[in-house]
Amino acid sequence: MLKNYIKIAWRNIWNNKLFSFINVISLAIGLSASVVIGLMVYYEFTFDTFHNDGDRIYRIVTLSESPDFTFHISGVSPGLREAAHEELTGIEQVAYFHIWNPDNVKSPKSEKSFKNPEYVVLAEPTYFQIFQYNWLAGNPSDALKEPAQVVISERRAANYFPGLKPDEIIGKTLTYNDSVQTTITGVVANFKDRSDLVFEEFLSLLTASQTKQAKNVLSKDLDNTSTSSQVFVKLFENTDPDVVSSQLDLLSGKHQNQNFLKNGHSRHFYLQALSDMHFDPDYRIFSFSRETASLPLLKSLVLIAIFLMLLGCFNFINLNTAQAIRRAKEIGIRKTLGGSRFQLIFQFLGETLLLTIFASVLSIFLSFSLLDVFREYMPSGLTIDLLKNPVVLGLICLLVFLITIAAGIYPGIVLASFKPVKVLKNAVKNPKDKAGLRKVLTAFQFTVAQVFIISTLLVSKQIHFLLNTDMGFEKETVAFINTSDDEYTLGKKKVLYEKLKTIPQLKEVSMGGMPPASSSWMNTSLVNKNSNREVEVSVELLYGDENYLDLYDVDLLLGRTILNDTIPEFVINETAMRAFGFENPQEALNKTVLKGDQKIPIVGIMSDFNQRSLETGIEAMVFTSDLMRKHYSQFRNIHFKLPEKEKGNWAPVLDKIKKVYHEVYPDQEADIRFVDETIAQFYERERRLSKLLNWATGLSVLISCLGLLGLVIHTTERRAKEIGIRKVLGASLAQLNLLLCKDFLKLVVLAYLIAVPFAWWGLHNWLQDYAYKTEMSWWVFALSGIGMVVLALAIMSFKTLRTALRNPVKSLRTE
Repeated sequence: MLKNYIKIAWRNIWNNKLFSFINVISLAIGLSASVVIGLMVYYEFTFDTFHNDGDRIYRIVTLSESPDFTFHISGVSPGLREAAHEELTGIEQVAYFHIWNPDNVKSPKSEKSFKNPEYVVLAEPTYFQIFQYNWLAGNPSDALKEPAQVVISERRAANYFPGLKPDEIIGKTLTYNDSVQTTITGVVANFKDRSDLVFEEFLSLLTASQTKQAKNVLSKDLDNTSTSSQVFVKLFENTDPDVVSSQLDLLSGKHQNQNFLKNGHSRHFYLQALSDMHFDPDYRIFSFSRETASLPLLKSLVLIAIFLMLLGCFNFINLNTAQAIRRAKEIGIRKTLGGSRFQLIFQFLGETLLLTIFASVLSIFLSFSLLDVFREYMPSGLTIDLLKNPVVLGLICLLVFLITIAAGIYPGIVLASFKPVKVLKNAVKNPKDKAGLRKVLTAFQFTVAQVFIISTLLVSKQIHFLLNTDMGFEKETVAFINTSDDEYTLGKKKVLYEKLKTIPQLKEVSMGGMPPASSSWMNTSLVNKNSNREVEVSVELLYGDENYLDLYDVDLLLGRTILNDTIPEFVINETAMRAFGFENPQEALNKTVLKGDQKIPIVGIMSDFNQRSLETGIEAMVFTSDLMRKHYSQFRNIHFKLPEKEKGNWAPVLDKIKKVYHEVYPDQEADIRFVDETIAQFYERERRLSKLLNWATGLSVLISCLGLLGLVIHTTERRAKEIGIRKVLGASLAQLNLLLCKDFLKLVVLAYLIAVPFAWWGLHNWLQDYAYKTEMSWWVFALSGIGMVVLALAIMSFKTLRTALRNPVKSLRTE
């Protein structure tokens, strides 16, 4: 019986090649999108799920608020490690560690020095009690109890001690920063499963006393907060996290800085579940090469996969119900010979399963291409090899089964419902309710496609607006070169600066911090006591020399720029002026503000400019000199303006800049960054969204148009004799085309009318996240509607005109 079902199913598929092809392609597109997106979702949701008692492990993070800013800080105050032990209940274990960035590490086994090793921490022994590692050598109970002890990962051990077994590495020494000598007391295997705990070297916390970071690491202070100071806690079983959170609120309130409270500042400690760490955009993860996964993006991808899958299923339902009349005699004969309704439905589900299996095989090959297309969205560790995972394979099989049921059950019921007597008398007609369902499904398909098209056009318009809006400073012809982070003083930076000034093509050169708009910034609090009341303002600091503002063409509304790069002077922007309580530039000029105990004069007022993405507003900003040069120079970059007339042919001057850089820093690569490219990186999320919508639009339109083509072919073939009669009676090609197309065009127009309010509502809400946004122009909606109508008309006319051009004798000769 099964063999017979398969044989008949294959015969029906082969006899209806075009419709089978449309069904397979539609399902394959939806399946491939679902597979790729499913891999992404599975990958992201399997981070740190393997830890013992992972549901009881939390990280403590900090939220700092002021009247002007809200800061999410992934770390805590160093003193919280002791306060957590003494003042919190319900805590089974507390593990404190401090992320350390040594300049170098040396191994006696290797003659070379390893510069800037990543993922090094100074940790309490309890770290290894909360997180269970596989110990290849050493004992976790005493590995980090004493000063100058270090535990390294298997990966790092192979790097530092190639060829040695873990047991042979115990007792070896590693020297950090040429002065901190440590003994290796353990080697642990790197996690086999996915984890955001990417640390490779664990020095005992007591070793911090031998480093320059001792004060920051071992401080009992609860006032200052550092992203490097991390506290993880493991709660007792059945402990309510909300109870511990309440205790943290009391703890943070008890240790609040009263001066900060007086000026509207506050700080709160929060529990962040280990399972949330991978998805929380406010608090970073520890990897330098990965960002936190975006839950909104994953949800959007899942919705796209569902829609594409539904479109493919709807094509299947539409085409098979439309062709039901062709198989009516087969069904009638089977029923007359004793075939049951269940057997007929089962037979049709078998045909659907066969088509779905074909589509699944094709989707695997399409998935390789889609993985390349969506590579920007995917974490670096995600590959097609994840398909070998038993859980993933099981989910794919479940998906194939669900698609088979969703796409095949209704057409099967329709076919099995035919009455044998009517069938064998040729008295079966296509039921009107089935045609109504096809219209609903077709309208749904084009509604989804229209929403995607409108969204694609408007998102592209917003990105164009963001990239081309004047930010208030010169960004097209300015670049900067990053110098060594290891230099705390000017040193070689000054030498490089003087050499760059000798290059004739560079008319303007300046030393400073970051450009006016960047993803890196520094804030401080300033106090204005010139007014009737004391005003404390949190301001963003911008560092540069006396040439900096001229180089970036920042307008000065009043006053002057700083005299040189060491005299403490401030140039404030308009937003800062208003925040300090000044009504106009004249009132603010030559007033002083307090930075700690230091009085610093306001020598100029500059116009506002956008410091970051146009998604955010303009913040209070102060431009100043290299205030902390005695301790650490903030002049990390050298900025220069390239010749505008030679734009597009800057290679020769860039080569000169690189040559000069290598003369000063022979062991380093020149890192030249263009300011406009830096600003473009602000909109990486929008660019990715645009690309995602482009593909979603293309795939949804393709599936919808394939379905429309199938329905048009079916309709024109069914009405071939009618067309022949009308043609004999004098109907023109245009009249015949309109006759055959008008019902489908009505559906496309209806879909457009339904899609417009949905698209407008969604895009309007999306644009509310931006401080600066483009207009929702009428032409975006009109262009998408006209474009879809023209495309649908072209697809329909391709088949209807071919049918109308046939010799009517051929279609009427059987009458």
